[in-house]
Parts: sequence; C-alpha cells; structure tokens
Amino acid sequence: MKQFPSDKEAADALAQAYKNLTREISKVIIGQDEVVRLVLTAVFSQGHCLLVGVPGLAKTLLIQTIASSLDLSFNRIQFTPDLMPSDIVGSETMDQSRNFQFVKGPIFANIILADEINRTPPKTQAALLESMQEYSVTVAGQKYELNRPFFVLATQNPIEQEGTYPLPEAQLDRFMFNILLDYPSFDSELQIVKNTTSDVSYRLPTLLHADEITAFQHLVRRVPVVDNVIEYAVKLVHQTRPNTAMGAAQASQYLEWGAGPRASQHLIVGAKCNALLNGKYSPDIEDVQAVALPILRHRIVRNFKAEAEGITVENIIKDLM
Repeated sequence: MKQFPSDKEAADALAQAYKNLTREISKVIIGQDEVVRLVLTAVFSQGHCLLVGVPGLAKTLLIQTIASSLDLSFNRIQFTPDLMPSDIVGSETMDQSRNFQFVKGPIFANIILADEINRTPPKTQAALLESMQEYSVTVAGQKYELNRPFFVLATQNPIEQEGTYPLPEAQLDRFMFNILLDYPSFDSELQIVKNTTSDVSYRLPTLLHADEITAFQHLVRRVPVVDNVIEYAVKLVHQTRPNTAMGAAQASQYLEWGAGPRASQHLIVGAKCNALLNGKYSPDIEDVQAVALPILRHRIVRNFKAEAEGITVENIIKDLM
C-alpha cells in the first residue's frame, strides 16, 4: 500500500478514490447514487448497513458490485426460517482421527450480504450480533477472529411481512445506516432496461484493496471536529428522547422511544467521513445533517398518535434538524 507523508494527502487520496469508485459503480448501478454514497460512507466509517426496499431494486447487485470494486472477499447468506446459527458461523466436526475441528461458516468474509435478514428466527439473527460488534465469533468456547475489514450489509423487504421476524432493537442499533431504496426514475429505468437486456456486460476494475480501506478507516477516526459540531450532533440525538429535559416537543408528542448514545457516535464518525469524501478536512453541521436521516431512522420509535396522524419518522427527524 502507498504510504502518505501526511493526513492531508491521505484525505485527498480518499476523496479521489471515492470519485473513482462512484464513477465505476454508476456504470453498473443506475439511479442509486445516494444509496451508493451511504454504503461507501459506512465502509470507510467501519459501519454496517440495513438496506430496505421492494424486490427488484438491485440491492444484491449493488452489494456485489461494491465488493468486487473493493477487492474484498464476499459471501451471500440467504436467510430462511430453517436457517440455524451454525449455518452462519460454522460448526465443529469430527475428522477421521476422531478429533474435532472447526469448519468456518460463510461469516468469514470481508463483506457479508445478509439477504432478507428478517426471514429467519431471532436465534439465528442473534448469531450476527457478536460478529457485528466484536468482529469475532465464539463456538464451543473458542473465539475466532473475523477477517478485517468486515461489513454486514443486510437487506429487508418492507412489503411482505407474513412469516417474518422483525429485528430486535439491540440488533437494529448495530447497523450504522438504515437505507431506503426507492423506485428509479423514468430515465434511470430506461437505462437499466437497455443495459440489462443486451449481451454486453461490464467488469469493474479493482480500485481499492483491504489494507488501503483499513488505512482510510483509521484516517476517518483521526479527522478533527470542532466542539460546536459535536454539540449539535449530541443535541440532535437528545431532542429525539421524549419527556426529557432536552427532548423536543415533537418527540414528546409523537415518539415512544428516542435514539441512544450510539447514534451520537455514528453521527460524528459519519460526518467525518462525509467531509473527507467531499474534499473537506473537517466536518461541519451540514455533514452531520447529511448522515442524520439514515442513522436516526431505525433508532426512534413512533407512538400510536404519530401512526394515527400519518406522521412519519422522516418528518420528525427533518423537523428536528
């Protein structure tokens, strides 16, 4: 990996790498620029993503495309009601010499696509918790470190809820971003149909390697932040907490639960990364606002009054900002 003489030059290299990545990915993924921005922000911030969207919006293709452009190992896990924890993390088997040996599961890769994560029971969903937080798994009392960098990118279908298991709050909180995928525009869909119904395929070049991504992750952590930006992020999170000293009127009126301290941490790290990707060396309040919606969306819970009046989580967050 290339060594940079200063953090400033490393920051410039990250901004250029981001431009190169988005340019190449846009040749395969049409009309999802905001989603690509957020996923790459999570990658450089060492976070996990939950992608929510109806079938056919290229959620799986998006993750596969990003994995190939980053030269990272990739495994897809299709979650089903009969999936067991050992199917994810691995299990111990007996060899010919009657000795037990650990056979690694698909979780041992850099990027994990947890496809339709809400279709498996909580016992299996919980198998991801340790890996997402500790970057390791424990089997039969033995701890196994996961490959680094490590990201869980999970998908969820918001339409069909029959036979699904909603993710518990503890696991939702471990996702840095909750990203909603919408239908493409008319022009974007025209281009998608032209690209996918021809015999021409595009192979993405490898633009970043694992050690470079790890170095950029450390660089993001070293970005300086002025106190007023940190205060804004923490105040924004406190405003989501109903019936508290700093809770906003909207929160007390429409929310059952507000965001926890992990939201404040993600807001600052995400703002740092967003600043670097846009060629700045320190984040401002606009950078916090650029990542606030996908960070807070899955961390606040509406009450019955909000649901009855049609007040969405997005409405509440935008009002607080």
